[in-house]
Amino acid sequence: QVQLVENGGGSVSDGGSLRLSCAASGGSFSGYSVGWFRQAPGKEREFVAAFRWSGGNQWYSDVAKGRFTVGRDNARGTVYLQMNSLKPEDTAIYYCARGRPIQSSVHLTSSYAYWGQGTQVIVSS
Repeated sequence: QVQLVENGGGSVSDGGSLRLSCAASGGSFSGYSVGWFRQAPGKEREFVAAFRWSGGNQWYSDVAKGRFTVGRDNARGTVYLQMNSLKPEDTAIYYCARGRPIQSSVHLTSSYAYWGQGTQVIVSS
């Protein structure tokens, strides 16, 4: 069974930065898409960013474009979400997910088979 664990969440001030990481055990990210989603209190889980481990395509939500970057750490075999210029509205629990072998769209939660437990990000004004 694949398990994903996120790290790197915390509290920052408006305009600050955080780098989230996600590690897999019982499997790897190789050959799959990896997505980052977030869920704020009282809201549905929403897509943030995704990329293919094999390289090439990256996808970002409108709120993430220009501020967030996804990628992989080859040395550690992990993935990251670098978040810059954070705003209070970015406050949420952030989740990483590994895609299914066949996906309809990286933007959909249903396209992912495995999820981490989430890491809390709080941005204060």
